[in-house]
Amino acid sequence: MASATYKTFCGGIFETNCYLFEAPEGWILFDAPEGACEWVRSLNIHPKLLALTHGHVDHVQDVARVKRQFNCQIGCHPLTAPMISDRDFFRNFGFALEIEPVEPDFLIEETPNRSFLGTDFQVLEVPGHCPGSLCFFSRKDRLLIGGDVLFASSIGRGDLPGGDIDLLINGIREKLFPLGDDVTVLSGHGPPTTIGQERLTNPFLQ
Repeated sequence: MASATYKTFCGGIFETNCYLFEAPEGWILFDAPEGACEWVRSLNIHPKLLALTHGHVDHVQDVARVKRQFNCQIGCHPLTAPMISDRDFFRNFGFALEIEPVEPDFLIEETPNRSFLGTDFQVLEVPGHCPGSLCFFSRKDRLLIGGDVLFASSIGRGDLPGGDIDLLINGIREKLFPLGDDVTVLSGHGPPTTIGQERLTNPFLQ
């Protein structure tokens, strides 16, 4: 079995994970919490691509900084774009949170197969925690970069703007479970888990 090379960083007050994934043509950074830019720089890695799982502020705080530092391409779902480009997006919901705005370079939507820097990913849209939430599945590596959809023994919150817990649970069952019990899930918060472990023991999915 091919073993993917990836590195994990946890940053910001919400202890948000991001992942550096080594693809054949360079490194991909998935999400950019506070401190991510410094972390990547400290590793002496120059990512060519920053892909966002969703637009919640704890996952995108360092996007503009990463863009400036590495001049990498930024890809996200169309619904994520205003969350990173509109300075007042979160303030309009009553959150006193501000990010430095940045425009995505390209958009990513659900698709059975898309190559990012030479690695093929199936892209799954699983809303319910956040509109436009994406999960990136490398079939070859049996690895799912899942954002805030599925956690070890938990699932994403459904009580934030645009959230819908039933939609989220159905999406996990219909889209993620069929990927296979052996798939490792790299979540937006907490430790890695597997689809099988969560299918059997996750209290939200029984």
